[in-house]
Amino acid sequence: MSPVRVLLVDDQELMRQGLRKLLAIEEDIEVVGEAADGEAALEVIGRIRPDVALVDARMPRMDGVELINRLTVEHPSVAAIVLSTFDEDEYVFGALRGGAAGYLLKDCTPDELVSAVVRASRGETVLSSVVAARLVANLRRAPARGTFPGQDLLSARELEVARMVAAGAANREIAARLFITEGTVKNHVSSVLRKLGLRDRTQLALHLTDR
Repeated sequence: MSPVRVLLVDDQELMRQGLRKLLAIEEDIEVVGEAADGEAALEVIGRIRPDVALVDARMPRMDGVELINRLTVEHPSVAAIVLSTFDEDEYVFGALRGGAAGYLLKDCTPDELVSAVVRASRGETVLSSVVAARLVANLRRAPARGTFPGQDLLSARELEVARMVAAGAANREIAARLFITEGTVKNHVSSVLRKLGLRDRTQLALHLTDR
């Protein structure tokens, strides 16, 4: 199996060097490039073809949120993970709504970072515990209401399931409330994601509550 190809995007050279040394010892990861800001990243990304981009949130010229929005449109195969000291809502929710595969804080452990890179390359969403807690709290404060793009594509049952996902309900809870099996819930969630063109439950929750 080929190693996960990683691009480091951070305006601090010392941070990039530290990340490169940390990841260099991992057999399953290869750092294929570095960039000091979003514009520089876009200039090299087509040539080095990374699987994952580790992106700082706050950078000159083009910050991490703007870069992630550009990557989602121009390089959708690249999984972007924000790695930042900042956990303000504008960065967290801006990045996730823009299509980020994850959001980690720079006080995470090396093992957490390595695991996040590998998982993101597989299409999983990776969030630090602090960010995950903030996301859930925000979704519970702002339950899905009204209409949203693509709602007309969903069946009545799929819409019920989607709204429960957006409220933070787990599959077991949804199954109990709707008197269906967890397998049926999983099928409905998969169908909703496919119809709306979303990657996972996190994007679905944000899609329904960001009205």
